[in-house]
Amino acid sequence: MATLDAYLGLQSSSATPECAATSQEIRDRGSIFIANILPANTVKEARAAISHVRNVIHGSKPATHEVSAWRCMVLKPGHTGLGGPDDFDLKSGSEDDGEQHAGAKVLKVMQDEGIIDAVVVVSRWYGGVMLGPVRFTHFETCTREVCRAFRLTEEMAALVSTLSSLDDILATLRAEYPLIISKDSSQPGTSSSERRTPDYSALKQSLDISKVKRLIAARENSIKTVKNALREKRESTVTTSG
Repeated sequence: MATLDAYLGLQSSSATPECAATSQEIRDRGSIFIANILPANTVKEARAAISHVRNVIHGSKPATHEVSAWRCMVLKPGHTGLGGPDDFDLKSGSEDDGEQHAGAKVLKVMQDEGIIDAVVVVSRWYGGVMLGPVRFTHFETCTREVCRAFRLTEEMAALVSTLSSLDDILATLRAEYPLIISKDSSQPGTSSSERRTPDYSALKQSLDISKVKRLIAARENSIKTVKNALREKRESTVTTSG
């Protein structure tokens, strides 16, 4: 009951944690291993995420062990973050939950994969047969899978953000073209229709990095083409008026 009370207290003060990735199951002599990785900007958020996995995701089928580790870049007291990396401290930790040394194994994989601002929870359902040291390999394998998926998700988010910025630049440049034409008395101005913001949610979920990189390259080429067209039109307008 105390665990549930603590969980509810954490949940009331923050948004519901969301899993960024879940590993494939590893089954070995009746035991099952599954890892989840969730964003966490603070140790408090990490603990809330651990409680979420334990009480919500696995609430109907409690795991025997919920091994966890976290790494969070936390703002130092009295700092604003404007001072760069020196304004932050890296807070890390782990919990074995009855699987001695397993938390440290999970944390080590997170360090090797360069994961920050996240918590990994590797759940084990004990199958009745002791596995020995190989169980640590399973903890590490699950952790590595979700860490790499998390990095891919972060990379995709950054690329989609870049793509959206290029869309804005291209739209702004295209809006300039009819304005330049309208200054030329020989050609009427054209009105631009209202721009629709592209929805990249499906692309984001697909994690198709190569596709979004191709789209970015296409936008960059389009921007270059429109810039050249604008320059030529300005020069033509100046020459005609002169």
